[in-house]
Parts: sequence; structure tokens; C-alpha cells
Amino acid sequence: MNLMHWNEAEDGPLSEATMRRKLQDLGYSVSRYVYPPGTYFSPHTHGVDKIDGVLAGRFRMGMEGVSVVLEAGDMLEVPRGVLHSAEVVGSEAVVSLDAVKY
Repeated sequence: MNLMHWNEAEDGPLSEATMRRKLQDLGYSVSRYVYPPGTYFSPHTHGVDKIDGVLAGRFRMGMEGVSVVLEAGDMLEVPRGVLHSAEVVGSEAVVSLDAVKY
């Protein structure tokens, strides 16, 4: 599981624009989503390589038997074909950047 944390010294202050630029520079197409409290994505796969980045809220992701809670500035690689799940944790909506490899 490749979990990355925002590095303000390298990447500058965390914002939607700076995270979007970082993901685009890595070769990803980026979309923004807001998931309300109670949102749950049951185990599923994708046919593309992805990165889920969190700008606000707490997003629990499970993959390969490991569960992590992503918070603002966290990004998790989700390789194509890997079974994973996700859910919003707590009462705050999750603002997420969903990045798909070109």
C-alpha cells in the first residue's frame, strides 16, 4: 500500500490547486468529488491506476487486508484490479481528488 503525505516544504501550502497540479504532474487526470457523511463504497476494483487524494474530512480505505484513514493532504495509490473499499469517517464530508492515470 503506497500512502503519501503532503510535504509543505516540497509542495507548498496544501490547496485544491496545488494537489491537483501535483497529481497532474505525475500523469493523472483529476476530478473533484464531495462525499457526505455515511458514504460507503463496498469492495470493488477499477480497470485503471488511480490515486485518491483527500483535501478535507476523513476517508477510510481498505486494500489488501489493510485499512488506513486518509486525512487532508493524504494520497493513496490504488492500482488497477486491486480490490478496495472506502467510507467517510465522522460527521464531516470528504473532499477528494480522484486521479486516473492517462
